[in-house]
Amino acid sequence: EVNKVIWHYHGHLSGVYSLSLHPTLDILVTSGRDASAHVWDMRTKSQIHVLSGHSATVADVKCQESDPQVITGLVDSTIRLWDLAAGKTMVTLTHHKKSVCALAIHPTEYLFTSGSTGGNNIKKWKCPEGMFKFVFNFPDHNAIIDTLSVNAEGVFFSSEDNGTLTLWDYNTGTVFQNMDDVLQPGLLEVEAAVFCSTFDTTGTRLIMGGADKTIKV
Repeated sequence: EVNKVIWHYHGHLSGVYSLSLHPTLDILVTSGRDASAHVWDMRTKSQIHVLSGHSATVADVKCQESDPQVITGLVDSTIRLWDLAAGKTMVTLTHHKKSVCALAIHPTEYLFTSGSTGGNNIKKWKCPEGMFKFVFNFPDHNAIIDTLSVNAEGVFFSSEDNGTLTLWDYNTGTVFQNMDDVLQPGLLEVEAAVFCSTFDTTGTRLIMGGADKTIKV
């Protein structure tokens, strides 16, 4: 334990916005402003694929065990689902009207959600046997969605850039609770946004990182 960098991955041509580890393979997927997602072998640090064909910044990327093993969300309002073995797009989803900023994969069910800017901007998707089906909108969101998280019990969390935090029933889209992020003293209201979130392995604790320089549990 010397707290030093052990690997450098070189290949992106601009800022890296998101990364995701594959749950069963030694693979890291990264995405960013260069309109691509890069697939890396964690054991050798070699590049396996460049998932190209995106027409804009790839704001978020997620991996799961079964196909599509890689899902990317773009600021051109599309979502791409990838065949990891071939390095090619399987399906492009175009239901969003504005930039797709966040993705969340359900830990046990074959479902994922996507969040963007604009109204009716959180969408739930079902992926049975490779046929990707729009399920429903989570209602009453009109700001930019910064982060999404869901646990195995069906508790779904979303955060807007204005500091609004919402807990939902993942199955029905019903709101459990609405909250506002509590700012540190002396900070501006524009610093209320929560940029990243995750549930711990037990699913009982939500961890958030915010624009006010804090990490909350």
